[in-house]
Parts: sequence; C-alpha cells; structure tokens
Amino acid sequence: MAGMMQTQAGDAGAFKTFDLSRVPSPCFVVDEVAVRRNLSVLKDVADRSGAHVLSALKAFSMFSLAPVVREYLEGTCASGLYEARLGREKYGGEVATFCAGYKASEIDEIIGYSDHMIFNSPAQKERFLPNVRAAKNRVDVGLRINPEHSEGEVEKYDPCAPCSRLGFPVSRLDAEVMQGVNGIHMHTLCEQGFEPLERTWNAVKDKIAPYFGQLKWINFGGGHHITRADYDREALIAFVKDVREATGLEVYLEPGEAVALDAGILVGEVLDLPVNTMDLAIVDISATCHMPDVIEAPYRPAMLDEVKQGHTYRLGGPSCLAGDVIGDYTRAERLEVGDRFAFLDQAHYSMVKTNTFNGVPLPAIAVWNSKSDELKIIREFAYNDFLNRLS
Repeated sequence: MAGMMQTQAGDAGAFKTFDLSRVPSPCFVVDEVAVRRNLSVLKDVADRSGAHVLSALKAFSMFSLAPVVREYLEGTCASGLYEARLGREKYGGEVATFCAGYKASEIDEIIGYSDHMIFNSPAQKERFLPNVRAAKNRVDVGLRINPEHSEGEVEKYDPCAPCSRLGFPVSRLDAEVMQGVNGIHMHTLCEQGFEPLERTWNAVKDKIAPYFGQLKWINFGGGHHITRADYDREALIAFVKDVREATGLEVYLEPGEAVALDAGILVGEVLDLPVNTMDLAIVDISATCHMPDVIEAPYRPAMLDEVKQGHTYRLGGPSCLAGDVIGDYTRAERLEVGDRFAFLDQAHYSMVKTNTFNGVPLPAIAVWNSKSDELKIIREFAYNDFLNRLS
C-alpha cells in the first residue's frame, strides 16, 4: 500500500510463552525484562559515547516503570506542560521540553519543571526569553531547527517536508535569531537507523558551525531505533564522540520507541465471526481507539502466532466506525468466539494514544517479568474514566 509505514519490529520474544488468559481483555502487557534490556543498550551507548540519553515520554510514558528508566537514563524529554510535569514528578533527572507552540498561561509552570526549554521559532523564543531569565531554576534555551534535509519515508511523518511547521529553517539562521540560544535541537528521523542521522548532520553542520562558540549542547531528538538488532550502534558511538570533539558541545539523544521496542503486547479477544465475501472477526481491540497509528500512519501491526498459510480473517474493532479495521491475519487454526490473541510491539505509541471514542473501554495495563513470571495488573479502567472526559 502506498504511503504505508513498514513495521520495523515485531519479535515476540518471551511473549511466545505468555498465557494470554492471565490478563483481562483488552490489556497492554509490558515485559519489564525487555524494557531493561533496551535501557541497558541505551545506557551502554551513553556511557561509551558520552551522550546524554533521555526517554521520550510522548512514545512511552508508563510511569509505573519510571524507577526502572531512572536506573539507566539521565531523564526525559517532554512535549508540553503535562509531560514536563510527569517527567519532573515521576522520573526525575533532566527534563528537556519542546513544544511547537507554548501558551503564555502555561509557560512559567513549564519552565519550572524543565532544564531545557526548546522553542520552535525565534518569535516564541523572543516572547518567552524574559520568563526563562526570571525563573528561579536555571534553564537552558534551545532552538529547534529544520535541517532542510529529508530522510522521512512518509511525508506526514517527515519534519523536513515542504511547508513543515516544525523547526526554524537552518538556511535562515543568523546572529539575531541565535541571540540567547544555548542549544540546537533537531528531530528529523522516524524508526530509522544510524545512516540518516549521519547524512542529516553532514547537511547542517557547516550552517550551524558559526554558533558553536555560544552553544552548550546539540540535541539530535528521537526516531533513532538504537535498540533494534540491525542498528549500527558502534557507528553511533563513534559519531557522538566525533561530534563532541569537533564542536566542543554536549550531545543529547531522545529515543522513544527504542526504550520500549518489542517490550509489550496488546491482548484481545474474539467477539464474533461474521462472513461477508471473506471471513471476518469482530474483536474487543479497536484500531481507532486502541491503536490509532494503524489508521493514522497507516501501518499493519504484527500478530503473535501469525502464519503464512492457514485461515485468514479480516480483524476489526467493536466501534461503529466503518474504517475501524486492523488488517487481514492468517492463523493456523480456525478462530472461535472467546479466543485470545495479541498484537506485538504495542508498548510504545499505542498506550499513549488510546481514547474512548464510541464509549469503547480503555485496555487494562499490566507489567510482566518474563524471568520471574511475576504479573501485576497496574490499572484497569472503568465507566468513570469515560465519563470524566466528557461534560
């Protein structure tokens, strides 16, 4: 399908042995062991390269695991007031905040939670610089740039696409724009390897070189699939060392998906098995409510125990939206009402995007330890969670 993102992960790992009937349905199940494995890889990159690695809350903000994240990483990056507060209160460490547009009514509270305030435009920077300077806490001022160098596979996920609202065009940097700026931020990747980062840096480094003397750090944002098996981590480590040496700046990385890659599943249940030209399955997982990226990206999530040949069903959610379709999946055995199944790699960018459209209940959230087999149901949602979003 044109414009469809290719799933970059989907290894079942220890979930191959997990009994799906142990949790309510639907339910996100996150393996703490897998999260720790990812975090240890990120910490190794940080230790060996000297980079500051922050966890991107926009991708994975399961704060029940915040103490685990803090064992390995230096802090979090936030996208506004609520995430900045969550980072400060639940995670600790450094908080780097970027928002495409800050509100005057929130700015002082955001500054109070943040160590880095990264602005999307010189106008926002100028407007709120007095607030930063008046703050009781010491805060660095960052400017997000648009490298004007595209590496994105899908245009709507490419911050360097034509007419992008994200970042100030690097070709327009000058001394006035850079006044009061301590750091440069760029975020141009999405589920990508090392090479696009290197190409992006080569495209911008000469344009920002005149300002190295006034800067303290450069932040390469997120989208780095550092914990994926085929990511060239040795090249990344060498790259960070080279950038630090060549520029004299500290280097920040803000992985999101990499923290929770292949660390969680979304368990569902078959509700009905209609037939309309092909076999259909109505399930209690909704694409629009529980996995919006299936429709927004769009992409096709991998399924636990999917096979190439067998019985194929088109899975769809319980909502009234005609387009609430997850995809076509093939199973070795015929499905029956009440059967459990699971989609892989759902810890990131699914849990944070759930909604209660159509009154569809939110999935429960559980933490599993694949080594000890300990299972904890962290949260179950009820009618009041739906009610409190309305008026």
